[in-house]
Amino acid sequence: MSRNVRAMACSSESVFEVLADGWLYPSWVVGASRMRDVDAAWPAQGSELHHSVGVWPALIDDDTVSVEWTPPRRMVMRAKGWPIGEACVTIEVRPRGDGCVVRMSEDAVEGPADLIPRFLIDPLLYLRNRETLQRLAYLAEGREQNREH
Repeated sequence: MSRNVRAMACSSESVFEVLADGWLYPSWVVGASRMRDVDAAWPAQGSELHHSVGVWPALIDDDTVSVEWTPPRRMVMRAKGWPIGEACVTIEVRPRGDGCVVRMSEDAVEGPADLIPRFLIDPLLYLRNRETLQRLAYLAEGREQNREH
């Protein structure tokens, strides 16, 4: 399992505003390249994001399902990326001072990626998710700064 932590200069609510906007998914998730559709109920449990992964012309259409949505503390998603497989992604947010701390964990749960030894895949996921959290921070912090002005 890959685990990343990042302090952000924004409220937990600002982070969850970004997570709640399914159309922003490819803006903060490394590897997601475009949105095809967002269920009207997103991010309610069971709702889906319909996105593509990869770079044109090698795009794969796939989905991410909301498993748990308990703002402003926790979100769990099942991200699909076939033929690589599926992963369970958990985002937990806790207030800290004037900002918050975001913890993200990702674990392969189905498909070929689940067969790759953890010592090989976890460092790659760690690097990818470090960038993912940086992008999420830019969006959430920027949203909060714009509100203040």
